[in-house]
Amino acid sequence: MFLHVVDAQYLGEYCLWLKFNNGAEGEIDLAGELEGEVFGPLRDRDAFKRFTVDPEIETVVWENGADFAPEFLYEQMTELTSARTPAS
Repeated sequence: MFLHVVDAQYLGEYCLWLKFNNGAEGEIDLAGELEGEVFGPLRDRDAFKRFTVDPEIETVVWENGADFAPEFLYEQMTELTSARTPAS
């Protein structure tokens, strides 16, 4: 199954809540990914907040053309969720 972002909401700072087409949902913190020519401008929180879910490429995109692959976002989300879940 190919992963696609179906919904996204801004949570604050550089964090988003994402929902994927496989039903998975959760938070992601992109602060550590905002480097370089394309992603660096998104350190401006006003710019970061102005994202949409592009219906064609089915991921989160910004006005400056920046986007992250849904697979990358999913991996980051599941890693963050695992880090927050205490071991039994």
